Amino acid sequence: MAAESSFDVVSKLDRQEVDNALNQTGKELSQRFDFKGTGATITWSGEQGVEVRANSEERVKAAFEVFKEKLIKRNVSLKVLDPADEPKISGKEYRLPVALKEGISTEDGKKISKIIRDEGPKGIKAQIQGDELRVSSKKKDDLQSVINLLKEKDLDLALQFVNYR
Repeated sequence: MAAESSFDVVSKLDRQEVDNALNQTGKELSQRFDFKGTGATITWSGEQGVEVRANSEERVKAAFEVFKEKLIKRNVSLKVLDPADEPKISGKEYRLPVALKEGISTEDGKKISKIIRDEGPKGIKAQIQGDELRVSSKKKDDLQSVINLLKEKDLDLALQFVNYR
């Protein structure tokens, strides 16, 4: 009898890469001519987010775009970003809080397992384990097709596939 093969679907954030992108953005904001005198900065705000500040709404949005470019260069998916809809004014400066999403919620886990059940090969099992999803099957080829299926779907999460055994 063949043993079951499995892998885990996770949504993890590489904090070091985000921190590097944040530092590069800060350096670029301090050196670029179009940001001179705008007070544009980007900093960590607590554990789960960053905050972009500047003296105008346009400069806040432009600084956020620079941050997104740096994340892309470091292979961090932009799906981990959850910015506020509009920059908030606080005194004389505008602030844009940006939350960083990590982990798969139970609701998203149910959505992903439904996709696997409905569109994936037969004999695939998906179970939610905390903030990740374990997918198992007797055939390794079926697991490969599930990975490809999930990559094709435009989910609102940055998914990684780990612990392939």
